[in-house]
Amino acid sequence: MLQKLRKVLGLEQKIDKEKASSLFRKRYAIFKELLECNSNLANIIASMEAVLKGERNAETTQIRKDARQAIVECERMAQCLNDISGHRQQDLVATVEALGKKIEHEIEQQTLGDIPDLTLAMDDIDASLSYGVGGKSANLGEIRNVLGIRIPDGFAITIQAGILHLLRTSGLFKKIHITLRSVDPEQPESIRQASEKVQGMIREAAVPQEVQDALYARWDATFPNQDVVCALRSSAIAEDGVQSFAGQYSSILGVTRATLLDAFRSIIASLFSERALSYRSNHGYRLEASGMGMCCLEMVKAKAAGVAYSRHPLNLRSNCMLINGVWGLGEMVVDGSGTPDMWLYSRSRHCVEEEKIAQKREKIVLKLGDNGPEQSREPVTSDLVNVPCLNTSQLDELASKVLELERHYQYPQDVEWALNEHDELIILQTRPLHIDTTLADVDFPSLQRATPLAQGADTAAKGVACGTVVPFDPEEGNTDFPEGAIMLLKHSSPLAMIALRRAGAIIAETGSMTGHMAILCREFNVPCIMNLPGICQSLKAGTVVTVDAIGGRIFAGEIPELLSLAIKKEKPKLDSPARILLRRIAPLILPLHLVDPNAENFKAQNCTSLHDAMRYTHEFSYSAMFQISDDLANGSGHEAAIKLNCRIPLDLYIIDLGGGVSGEGLRQVTPEAITSLPMHCLLDGMLDPDVQAKGPRPIDMRGFLSVMGQSMIGGNNQGGERFGDHSYAIISDRYLLFSSRVGYHYAVLDTWCSDALNKNYIRFEFAGGAASNERRARRIRCIGIILTELGFTVETAGTRLRARFQKYPRETTENRLTQMGRLLIMTRQLDMLMVNEQSVQQFASNFLEGKYH
Repeated sequence: MLQKLRKVLGLEQKIDKEKASSLFRKRYAIFKELLECNSNLANIIASMEAVLKGERNAETTQIRKDARQAIVECERMAQCLNDISGHRQQDLVATVEALGKKIEHEIEQQTLGDIPDLTLAMDDIDASLSYGVGGKSANLGEIRNVLGIRIPDGFAITIQAGILHLLRTSGLFKKIHITLRSVDPEQPESIRQASEKVQGMIREAAVPQEVQDALYARWDATFPNQDVVCALRSSAIAEDGVQSFAGQYSSILGVTRATLLDAFRSIIASLFSERALSYRSNHGYRLEASGMGMCCLEMVKAKAAGVAYSRHPLNLRSNCMLINGVWGLGEMVVDGSGTPDMWLYSRSRHCVEEEKIAQKREKIVLKLGDNGPEQSREPVTSDLVNVPCLNTSQLDELASKVLELERHYQYPQDVEWALNEHDELIILQTRPLHIDTTLADVDFPSLQRATPLAQGADTAAKGVACGTVVPFDPEEGNTDFPEGAIMLLKHSSPLAMIALRRAGAIIAETGSMTGHMAILCREFNVPCIMNLPGICQSLKAGTVVTVDAIGGRIFAGEIPELLSLAIKKEKPKLDSPARILLRRIAPLILPLHLVDPNAENFKAQNCTSLHDAMRYTHEFSYSAMFQISDDLANGSGHEAAIKLNCRIPLDLYIIDLGGGVSGEGLRQVTPEAITSLPMHCLLDGMLDPDVQAKGPRPIDMRGFLSVMGQSMIGGNNQGGERFGDHSYAIISDRYLLFSSRVGYHYAVLDTWCSDALNKNYIRFEFAGGAASNERRARRIRCIGIILTELGFTVETAGTRLRARFQKYPRETTENRLTQMGRLLIMTRQLDMLMVNEQSVQQFASNFLEGKYH
């Protein structure tokens, strides 16, 4: 009523086209950021769940980093929702901030590695200091001071030194943050440009005086001989942890005291190299979130060098470790530029089981050039070309050290080694070995009597499992899935990530082989097959099946011959420092208590974990976007709109956020000018000749009189207020928010349609009408029947309907959008035809059969 009065009195605030367009673009950008944060936080929660259950290894550095990243993502979500809701979610912002402080307090109580020093002697370092010096330095200190294994002389440069370099240069950190926030991880060119810009800024910044003084003082104390030549190696947070970051950051050889500061700047810059940014993005790390420490080590005058894996990285059945080596420095092994000697060394018999001695015609050595020490290739003397670079006793010693490292870390290790000029073995670094768990070179057993129930599936993660089929809806929750059961999904979904770790295997009727769930299945060794049309109908709940995720088949019952191929993965110890820390902070992050949006306690102040806050924010984010349609109905965006001229019974206006319409400065367009994929699909349905009226629609007289009576007394909605006469579509190339509020009808459709399956969704809301409540309720039930048959999840309450359809391929999403276009046209004034329950079923059946009149 107030809105009407303002309109009559001419008090409505006029917004020009540019300002209105900017307003909608801003809200859309915030909404996209909110969805991105939601996805990031879901990944973190899934990762923490895996660590907590002992299904994934982690270090305390990773737990601290993930917890802090979870706080940041959740705070960003809360702030985004507050922004797009007109600052009506201040309680949520305050609640999340309080949760973050509690989590940070618990982290600080457990943090031993946060140290103010800028450098540390290697004698003072062990694994507990990894958050202060980075993974590589902490590991080297651990194996030297705890295990007594020899490493090169040197010292550590702490994370604090790198932070000071970024913070003490005026404006540098802010510029880096702004640049990285503009990166689209799916666009390599975006990553490349940001990398070049950020690295250039860091290299040009002067090293703060206090950092310079600390570096030179530690160098002089560690290396009294000023002629020493060192390697300055990256030692970042999360490096040499469960994600190795191998090769992503710089290591600079031939560093002297005179070149130390330049090398220092270059390694900090490598934190933002193109490959490092891509790696962090692909593994779910925030681009700006990692710290950079370094270890400065005296270069070994290597007679030979190489890499040793404590387990065979490809053949899980092998009981051998794999050792590679070359003459000279080991860079030819690490970068793959040379063919090394190869040994398979038995872990149980402590001897070489197989060796392949390469022709090593070149080696890399460090020489003093005009510009200081530099690497160069030189020929190997003829008498050493075909000679093993390690003899039997040296292999035995190296194998013993590698096994000792694996026992200490309780995880397979990737070890770099060198043999100095005195034939002394030195360990250069160790990190977790990432093993390919796929089943290669297996001998399939004969299955002459077993006929597959289904075959031809795509294998997303290899393996074999037997269990009871349990249909699973990711939208309904993840808490009660039985351990070891076979999860049956209509389509793959990252929402299943918590439950999938309990599954023996996963069968998805449709799915993306490169999607997030497929990646998680491979990481967690959960067998997974996808793309078996109709499997959800043919497999019944409670059936025992064997899933062959090697051959892409499903068998009835238990097939012992196949189950012999199953590989049991050892679970890491549950009492590690990382899990002790995680158990302290998990109650503030992982539990989900707010599950029912209709419950009385579904309020911001009742969020007791970040998971609660994520669920609350995600639920209200879509309604906040729907609020745009209220703004449009009130006229605030009309000046930014373009009128669509076409044969549909709607007065439709378009607001283009970018990429949705061809041409600029237009006031009117036709459907041919629409370049928005979802809008194009919706219009295809609306303009379908079969749904266009072919004469007067048959009207039930009692329905017509009901409409007239309800309109006159205002009984059709709260307050009897009409919604408006215009319909609006806010569009981009892949996004559409369609708002149709004509007369007493209210329909809002919000969708994203692209090649990225996991991002695709359709959300639909319908309410209102001019007939009696009974007839409007029948129309809602009719629409609900149609949408349920089309695969939507539907919720109805009286004369209001909400539906969602998400995580389907682009082609399927396009099809549903076209059907929605038909439905929007056909359901206008449908309430007048809903004379009884038979008419509800009849119209729904006719629509699904393509009989629109």
